[in-house]
Amino acid sequence: MNLYAVRAIYMFEMARTWRTLLQSIVAPVVSTSLYFVVFGAAIGSRITEVDGVSYGAFIVPGLIMLSLLMQSVMNASFGIYFPRFTGTIYEILSAPVSYVEIVLGYVGAAATKSAVLGLIILATAGLFVPLEIAHPIWMMAFLVLTAVTFSLLGFILGIWADSFERLQIVPLLIITPLTFLGGSFYSISMLPPVWQTITLFNPIVYLVSGFRWSFYENADVSVGISITMAFVFLVVCTLIVRTIFKTGYRLRK
Repeated sequence: MNLYAVRAIYMFEMARTWRTLLQSIVAPVVSTSLYFVVFGAAIGSRITEVDGVSYGAFIVPGLIMLSLLMQSVMNASFGIYFPRFTGTIYEILSAPVSYVEIVLGYVGAAATKSAVLGLIILATAGLFVPLEIAHPIWMMAFLVLTAVTFSLLGFILGIWADSFERLQIVPLLIITPLTFLGGSFYSISMLPPVWQTITLFNPIVYLVSGFRWSFYENADVSVGISITMAFVFLVVCTLIVRTIFKTGYRLRK
């Protein structure tokens, strides 16, 4: 394992965060704060509690998950796409660095940035609503597992995309709607039975539900199923990344 190479890629990607601090940290935190203001004031005044938890506190895990998913995908996809766009990716591929070390550097940096952002949003949420975290270790486990998994997904998208426009397709047109429909702002038990069944085909439901359980011990689906699904997503993304480097898909001309 070439730890120097991993550290070099990791530190370079982390340094980019400080160069774009407003975009990487401030903007997501402000956007999430606006969700608290709008949903907490407008909807929270009409829905006092959900599953015994005040509505303002209930939506905190969903809002963190929304930002975590989006930032993980966007950080990782841009991180690997830009070297492809400028052609510097070939310098990395020709260096004595394995694909495992490349992935560890890029995905590790993207996951770190997303996890830190999630914790900042969690701290910000504490300024708006009283929070309780029943299982802090499981909360961190879900946070890190989700950040790594969707950073891998973003890495895949960054290799697949052939333009900056394509980088936005999956985060904006797929992940964001699925997150909104995945119980981020409501419990799926509030839906009619038919829609409850349909919602279970949304993979984001399992991530949001498991993450919310770590806060309030309330879950729309079994915690065991949530953890299993999270690991399934991780394994699938890992296998896809391995196939990409093995075949040279969009990495070699």
